[in-house]
Amino acid sequence: MRKPLAYLATTIVILFFSRIAGFNPAQSLSLTVFLSIIAGAIMFWRFRVAFALGGVAVLFAAGLLDFEHFIQHANLDVVIFLICMMIVIGFLEERRFFEVLVDRLMRYSGNRAHTTVFLLMALSALFAAMVDEVTSILFMMGIAINMASRLEVPLIPLMLMTVFATNIGSSATVIGNPVGVMIAFASGYGFSDFLRWSTPLAVLALIVIAGLMMIYFKPYLDEVDEKMKKTALAAEPDGSDALHRKIDPISLTFFISIIGGLIFHTQLEYILHLPKNTMLLGVPMIGAAIALLIENVRAREIVERRVDWWTILFFLLFFTSVGTLKFTGVTTVLAQYIMPLASLDPIISLFVVGYVVGMLSAFMDNILAVALWIAILQDMASFGVNVAPLWWAVLLGSTYLGNLTIIGSTANIVAVGMVEKQRLGHITLKEWIKAGALASFPPLTLGLLLLALQTPLMV
Repeated sequence: MRKPLAYLATTIVILFFSRIAGFNPAQSLSLTVFLSIIAGAIMFWRFRVAFALGGVAVLFAAGLLDFEHFIQHANLDVVIFLICMMIVIGFLEERRFFEVLVDRLMRYSGNRAHTTVFLLMALSALFAAMVDEVTSILFMMGIAINMASRLEVPLIPLMLMTVFATNIGSSATVIGNPVGVMIAFASGYGFSDFLRWSTPLAVLALIVIAGLMMIYFKPYLDEVDEKMKKTALAAEPDGSDALHRKIDPISLTFFISIIGGLIFHTQLEYILHLPKNTMLLGVPMIGAAIALLIENVRAREIVERRVDWWTILFFLLFFTSVGTLKFTGVTTVLAQYIMPLASLDPIISLFVVGYVVGMLSAFMDNILAVALWIAILQDMASFGVNVAPLWWAVLLGSTYLGNLTIIGSTANIVAVGMVEKQRLGHITLKEWIKAGALASFPPLTLGLLLLALQTPLMV
């Protein structure tokens, strides 16, 4: 009974303080609905879709949302991307593609848990940097799920380490995360700038997180290590069971084609004279279509069973509530409150911006947080402030602190959805934050410190 009362009290407090803060009635209501959806998701994670449905219904009833803006803010491109990639992952899982990858991963690590997990994290970060965080987590969670099932160990620690590495890797390049693209367009920075300023920080952050996770999850990794040795002994004496299991050529070709298409989607668009990011959506759609054609009579089963419709619906509704904040002008008011940061010492500003953006991303939405700060930094630049270091602080804060909570990034929600859909475990917000704090604050502090040392080089 305490949780419902706490939720109700939280909603009332948000409404009260939003009015005191100077928001008009429409802005106050839209902000209250948005934060109540987040509070509901955090406090009652299993019922997050119910809170999202109720919140959006209130927005419709209050006249703050109509069907046209619902479609506009729903980010249907992201939703369709997720659906198609889930079909692709389901197709590969049905053909046992990830089982063979796990065999190879265990073989190259010498059946040692720490080495295997580090390779898994490194691959997660690399894939996120090469394509994007959502694609990476979908593929890498397929491997993690298969590995945990094979070894009969809990999946949650493996999921957390995979997600943490994915979020860090997504900051390494301009295409790793949607916020990277937003920052690139607003700041004028290109791919080479990300390689210069962000990639080295991401590599160091990955090493730090991997080390911290090895310590935090030591009992778990010891258990995995023991299970891996038993699995190796149970195989053929010469290891042939793992060494000679062949990868299905159709699955391998399909996998390489999808990854290649996503990596080189910009070049494909240039060759075909298509608008930007057309093939970023086109490649998964083509891949899903091919997968369903290959599956033939089982195509409908793949769509019904392998797509996480619960998570898809939550994203659809959540994105809509985020868009309403901008529509009602809430983001503009917030920008006015934050502008005084321009008068702070440059180093202090760097840390304040990084942590403020990070906390907004962890408990709201990183796209919304970055959109807000883009407007603020552009205004600061017009006043003659050197905002070059702050662009990178925004990037680090919005990606690194995405590890702090379940709703901190799209990758987090997708990963948890995959685990819950297959009934392989459940994690509470408290359990996530205990590990997420180690994967968030140390790498962000280190990254901001290194940025501060390089501030004289940034103009």
